[in-house]
Amino acid sequence: MLEALALRLHPGQDLKVALDNLVREKNIQAACVITCVGSLTRAVLRFADQPKPAELDGPFEIVSLTGTLSTAGTHCHIAIADRDGKTFGAHLLEGCQVYTTAEIVLGILPNSRFLRSMDQQTGYEELQIIHNE
Repeated sequence: MLEALALRLHPGQDLKVALDNLVREKNIQAACVITCVGSLTRAVLRFADQPKPAELDGPFEIVSLTGTLSTAGTHCHIAIADRDGKTFGAHLLEGCQVYTTAEIVLGILPNSRFLRSMDQQTGYEELQIIHNE
């Protein structure tokens, strides 16, 4: 059974840091982002197959946030749109500063645990799902 947790971030908060802190504080072992709307003044993103982050100055609308979260690590992707509607999608990194709000609903999976382990095929720490009985 999925449990829901809703939160609102305020101007100046770091989106990724706030999510990571919440997961640690509440000892969340497995969760997913159900929805997020809001805005950013600054975005720090890692685009596909790029080793270094890109830093973008806003304002931006958050049009989507998706990902898996746990105390073992979070993996989130974000889509943002600038004032002309140009949309950017990438890996969420620390440094994304909330502009007016970020309204987030997380789904918590109480009978599961998400871990991260090195995948020899991809070379990255990938999701490992443990289902508790």
